[in-house]
Amino acid sequence: MKYYIIAGEASGDLHGANLMKALYQEDPEAEIRFWGGDLMQQVGGTLVKHYRDLAFMGFAEVLFNLKTILGNIKICKNDIMAFQPEVIIFIDYPGFNMRIAQWAKKLGFKTHYYISPQIWAWKENRIKAIKRDIDKMFVILPFEKTFYEDKHHFPVAFVGHPLIDAIHNQKDSTSANFRTEHHLSDKPIIALLPGSRKQEITKMLAGMLSVVDDFPDYQFVIAGAPSQDFSFYEPFITQQNIHFVANKTYALLQNATAALVTSGTATLETALFKVPEVVCYKGNWISYQIAKRIITLKYISLVNLIMDEEVVTELIQDDFNPKNIKRELSKILEPAHRTALVQKYDALEHKLGGRGASQKTAHLIVSDLKQS
Repeated sequence: MKYYIIAGEASGDLHGANLMKALYQEDPEAEIRFWGGDLMQQVGGTLVKHYRDLAFMGFAEVLFNLKTILGNIKICKNDIMAFQPEVIIFIDYPGFNMRIAQWAKKLGFKTHYYISPQIWAWKENRIKAIKRDIDKMFVILPFEKTFYEDKHHFPVAFVGHPLIDAIHNQKDSTSANFRTEHHLSDKPIIALLPGSRKQEITKMLAGMLSVVDDFPDYQFVIAGAPSQDFSFYEPFITQQNIHFVANKTYALLQNATAALVTSGTATLETALFKVPEVVCYKGNWISYQIAKRIITLKYISLVNLIMDEEVVTELIQDDFNPKNIKRELSKILEPAHRTALVQKYDALEHKLGGRGASQKTAHLIVSDLKQS
């Protein structure tokens, strides 16, 4: 059978790759075309467009790049029509994917959504479009099932979180020679995860690195995003205590003592590796002003949202400054604080369900296609 998958970000590439592996197991004759990244490309299938060409963050940035976005939508529609898949699988990335879903549903394509748009955070009125345009929804956060079924009477399948599999697989395969391979010293590591898009990396790294001199007994290691070249990060590596590791975020987290993490999926990844973290975010001023008037959530990190309490500290916009970063990083380096935090992380993992999210989702998708 033919599968068309659309993932528009680094996290979607990871989950898309694991889903593709599971689809090939469930359906060895599967033909897959996809929008994604390097991880999906390594699994097989045909890459149509890389997510690095799609990533525009914030309201203002989307507006400035509207022509490119509309052009990509046209390319996607034409490619789907030429391929004629049995199912289109959308992975998060709602601004783009919901437009394609509306068009595809009208033409009779089967539409499955893996990893729900965060309509529980903002744009809740998207539920109307989801009910109209999506045949099957597979959710990965426990509170999403309640949100969809109890509040909006839309049946969904809770499959567990795919990060649990991805992280357990990484723990089984991480090289014991990580420090040697990357020319790191014996000092404890503070991992810096500044995001995947150039705009956010530039904003976040400047702040994260502002406290390097306050922690001389540690080494700061930047996690390079797969979508960016080393030349982009090079200007930030200004002293001996700052290092860079490309495309090895999970190996870095497994070796880290603490982390400064830009809000997003990385906050959850860091917690599942049981690394004490401070969550950081600073965006475009206009985009932030709009967002804070629309989004009514108490927290921005997935860790806190899932646990419904402030497990990890969030430094947002003006609070993301050297004084606060130094204070909060010092806290999570204290043994007592670290122990309490890891206990919360254990509860978080339990709440997310067991392993096998990708396999469950693939099985449900293939079963649905066979039945129809």
